[in-house]
This record gives sequence, structure tokens and C-alpha cells, in this order.
Amino acid sequence: MPGAGQLYAGARSRAVRLLLVDAALIASFLVAVLFFQTEIVKAWASTDSLALVMAGNLVLLSFRAWAAYDAFVLASSGPDVGNSASLILVLFVWVVVLVPHVVLGYYNLVQTSLITEVFAEEETPREPAQPGVTTDTTVPPSVIWNGLERLNVLLLGTDVGAGRTDVRTDTMIVVSIDPDTGDIAMISLPRNFSGIDLAPGHGVWECDCFPQLLNDLYFVASENPDWFPGPGDPGPRALKSAIGHLLDLEIHYYAMVTLDGFVGIVDALGGVEIVVPNTIVDETYPHEDGVTIEHIVIEEGTQQLDGHLALAYARIRRHADDFARMNRQRCVLGAVMAQTNPLEFLASYGAIAGVLKETLETDIPQDRLVDFVDLLPLIRFDRVGVLHVDREYISGTDPGRTYYDQERIRLETAAILADPTAAHDGLSLESTCT
Repeated sequence: MPGAGQLYAGARSRAVRLLLVDAALIASFLVAVLFFQTEIVKAWASTDSLALVMAGNLVLLSFRAWAAYDAFVLASSGPDVGNSASLILVLFVWVVVLVPHVVLGYYNLVQTSLITEVFAEEETPREPAQPGVTTDTTVPPSVIWNGLERLNVLLLGTDVGAGRTDVRTDTMIVVSIDPDTGDIAMISLPRNFSGIDLAPGHGVWECDCFPQLLNDLYFVASENPDWFPGPGDPGPRALKSAIGHLLDLEIHYYAMVTLDGFVGIVDALGGVEIVVPNTIVDETYPHEDGVTIEHIVIEEGTQQLDGHLALAYARIRRHADDFARMNRQRCVLGAVMAQTNPLEFLASYGAIAGVLKETLETDIPQDRLVDFVDLLPLIRFDRVGVLHVDREYISGTDPGRTYYDQERIRLETAAILADPTAAHDGLSLESTCT
């Protein structure tokens, strides 16, 4: 505490001035914490703000280090100032002073690196929501949702990793947020969705659809970008367009995490506890490394799962089906969210950020992160509607193909967008996987 040492040394006038500076800094900090939480979070979502935070951290460190040495000089006399014991003592004090600033600097650098390495440098021009309608995307709106009825983000989980030659998006969830009411809708689509209708101008098939499984669309579009014209990377572009066409929504952004990313995040958080209702067995489970085949058994009852087993529990469909797996995926994600407290997350943030830099891909631009922070106070977690497209929506099958009632999906999506309480199912952050 700058000024405390000066007071001890008898330099009362100097001590008072320094303590007044301390009081002003502490008061400013308390006011910020009590009344400007959103602005603090926004500062950690902007590289420009993070640079200012780092500069302020260095200035404060210099002030405190100087005050410590000044107090040491004032409290010492003559030749004792330079003796080894005194120097060791002041070096020890400097180390104590340095520690919190090093911690703050570490988190600052981790966050800056995460933003610059994961998030897009600039906004990807959006295609018009309707064919033939042109929109000016050269000047971005002041905030993301300016002029939007809903902000829609496509969340993808992919099996890409070592030993795998293509990208299959086995998890596909659209999160739709109403920026006026804070209502959220989540629509989960199955990997085996065949024959999804494509937007005009996309595809080369006579059916005007994608005849293969939906989880193959990312890879097919990446290999054949001319089939799916438009701005941005062809894989995400094709999925955003097809799923948006299905749900009658414009998908603004996507975020995709790999198997390794899921494992790394769960491990960084110390694992997850799941109440398993029935024993899960897979004699030929494909390890996330894409090479190893192993025999996995997850016993009934309360289980503490590491990242590898939590992923296995969410992926296994042997002796079950895709819909059971989708339910377990939701359960595992809900359990991770419910069991992660802020202190654990903060303590593990360096490891989590390292995992995300290696395994997360998104087109959300860096300068839009602060807009997402602005949405947080508006979001109503008591009004989250979840629509799971499951076996009830199947309209027909062929060998290796499952077709779904696309008109029903579109209508029920519109229903939960209008009122989340009309959802086919609700979001549950429980650790019991029913």
C-alpha cells in the first residue's frame, strides 16, 4: 500500500499524499465493480482496451515499486541502505508487489492472444437474406443486432483431428437470440439429415437439395467451393446457407470446435460428473486421435469422467442411435456448464484459452465481441426454447438415408422463435442423463 511505508518512516506529509492517491484508485475500482460490470467485461473483449489495461497495469506497478523503494530509503539511515540484508529485504518486497501485476499481465496476454488468433480480423460480407435483395454490407452497423430481428449463430462440433482426412459436423445447433426481449431459441439438427433443401444458386443436384448426410456438407463444399458461391469459407458458408434456408433464418456467424477441443476443455476444468442411467458400451470406439480403436464401458451410476470419457459418452451410438447420442451430448454440455464455477474457470483459463486457440474456428469478428457482451444483461435464461429434430420428424428413409419433414421443422422453429415456452423441449442444466 503506497504511503504505508512512508507513514511508518515518519514522512507524514508524503504518506498522506500517497494514501490519498490510493483512496482515489480504490474508490474508482469499487465504483467500476459495482456499477460498470458490463464495461469491465467489454474491456476484456477488445484488443484496444486490453492494451490500455496493460499500460495501466505497468503504470500502477511502477508506482507501487517506487513507493516501496522510497519507503525503504526513508526508513533506512546512512550506510545501512546498501547492505546486503537491506537489499534482500527490498527485493523481497518488490517480488510481493510484482506478483499481482504479473498475474494480471498474464491473463491480459492470454486474452489478447485468444482474440487475435481465433476471431476473424474483419466482418465477412453477408449474403442477402432473400434472393434478389441487395443489402449494403460495406459499412457495418453500430452494433451487431442493429436492424436485425434476431441474432443467429451456428454452433458446430466436428470430428476433425489427427488421422482424419475430412471434416464431418456431427453436432449442429443454431442459437437464436432476440436482442429486444432476451429470449433464446436453440434448434438441434441430426447428423443423418438427408436431402436438406438448398438455397437458390447453391448445389449441382437436380433435387435442389444436398442428397448426402448433412454432416458431409461442410467437407463437400470445401472440396467444391464453386457449387456454393458466396463470401467466406465454403464449408461454413454452405452449412449456414442450407440450415438457414431450412429454418427460414439468416445465420450470421458460426463457431466450430473439434473433438480434441472438447476433451481439452473438460480436462482443464477437472472433468465432469455425470449420473449415467444405463451402462454405455462400445467395443470398437474410434478414439479422437482418428487411429486408435478401443473398448469403452461407462457404467451405470454416478461417474466422474475426464475429457476423453466425457467425449466418448457424448459420441457413442453403438447399441443406440443418433437421437440417444444427441440427448447425451446435451446432457454432457449442460453438466459442464452447471458444474463450472467462476473461480475454477478463471484458474483454468490459461489452459482453456490454449485449447481454444488450437481447436476453435469462427467467423465472429474481433470488433464484434463487445456487442456480444452487450447482449449478456438482456438474455433471459428462464426463456430458452430448445427444438430437437429427432425421430418424430422423420418423413421417410432409404438405405443409408433418413429424410425429415422440413416444413414441420420450419413451422415449429417459427413457433419457438415467437414464444420459447412453445418449445418441443426445454434446456436443462442437469447432470442426470435421462
